Amino acid sequence: MTFNSVIPDTALSVGRLTDYIRFLLEQKDELRQVWVTGEVSSASNHAKGLFFNLQDPNSTAVIKCVVWKSKIAKLAQMPTKGERLIILGSIAVYPQRGEYQLSVSQVIPAGAGLQALRYEQLKNRLLAEGLFDEQRKRALPLHPQIIAVVTSPTGAAWGDIQKTLKERYPGLQVLFSPATVQGEQAPDSIVKAINRVNGDGRAEVLILSRGGGAVEDLACFNDERVVRAVAGCSVPVITGIGHQRDESLADLVADVCVHTPTAAAETVVPSLSDLYIQHRQMIVALRKAVGEFEEGAEKKLQGLRHGLRRLGLDRKVQQEIQQLGWHKRQLVQGTLGRWQQGRQHLQLLEEKLASLDPKAVLQRGYAVVRRENGAIARSGSELAVGEDLLILLGQGKVKVKVTDIDPGDRWN
Repeated sequence: MTFNSVIPDTALSVGRLTDYIRFLLEQKDELRQVWVTGEVSSASNHAKGLFFNLQDPNSTAVIKCVVWKSKIAKLAQMPTKGERLIILGSIAVYPQRGEYQLSVSQVIPAGAGLQALRYEQLKNRLLAEGLFDEQRKRALPLHPQIIAVVTSPTGAAWGDIQKTLKERYPGLQVLFSPATVQGEQAPDSIVKAINRVNGDGRAEVLILSRGGGAVEDLACFNDERVVRAVAGCSVPVITGIGHQRDESLADLVADVCVHTPTAAAETVVPSLSDLYIQHRQMIVALRKAVGEFEEGAEKKLQGLRHGLRRLGLDRKVQQEIQQLGWHKRQLVQGTLGRWQQGRQHLQLLEEKLASLDPKAVLQRGYAVVRRENGAIARSGSELAVGEDLLILLGQGKVKVKVTDIDPGDRWN
């Protein structure tokens, strides 16, 4: 038996084996754009680009990297020996040496860069689950009567939301579910606040908000627990998180997203005064339309009468008169019905505005408590034992002194 006779027909040349390995690595989707973190163990400049080795700080594993000259200017940071970096690149095979290397397209620091990497990984995973799909987003109710707000009780956002809601839609019931919206405890606190709203079951829509801040301050709204709590909320959610233009993951999963707490409050309820004006305009337009229709119908009737008289068709005239009379009665009945509906709606709006008159509230037995400086006392926690107060009644006023304070329940 000769030596050549034992060589199998499937034997590959070095070149074909290398090409096969190259095909497996370079055509694999996961390796066409891969993030790798490590420490630069060596680096050297070359006419064709920058070559460096990236080592795993927890082992002896090393991968060779190259940044071609055309991409160096686009790097966020230049690789320097001893630095920990996050590298974005694709696997490439170097056939002449039988080696593989990472062809680098971007380099970022491993500190803030790691957060960005985790953000992108979580975003892509939630995107694949369909949590950001437009089809799952719900429309906000047109005229909600009970609104829940999740934000910090000490931040400016809560005050801005209260002021805006009161100005736009007086008499609205607001359920406040306080939460910490910054720091390590914030994600759990926000999730608990949203769960309180779900458990209460009264709210028709929820505002999740906080004021402006640095990117690090808003990190809790990129937490997976918060994102899933927003996605699983039993009512539509509108976010008004900070003044940053960059959207958080909570913004992406919310049913509606705006950029400030005030904008969230303006979006969630209409302006009652604007609604009143719109209804008045509708009534005027309806009157005008009815008048024009009646005038046109009367002209048409007169024309038919004259034409039929000239033809001497008295019987047909009578039939046409009866038919037009029937249409006219139908029109009048329909017009009166719409007029009565519009008038009833207008009366309801006028009664609601009258019920919100502070003097009317006092006449019903309520009172306004003012402090010595003239400010209205809204909470027992603002007062002090021994402080003089002025009670404004429906008729007259009374001076009293605080002898005891019960702080009460902020949620109720």
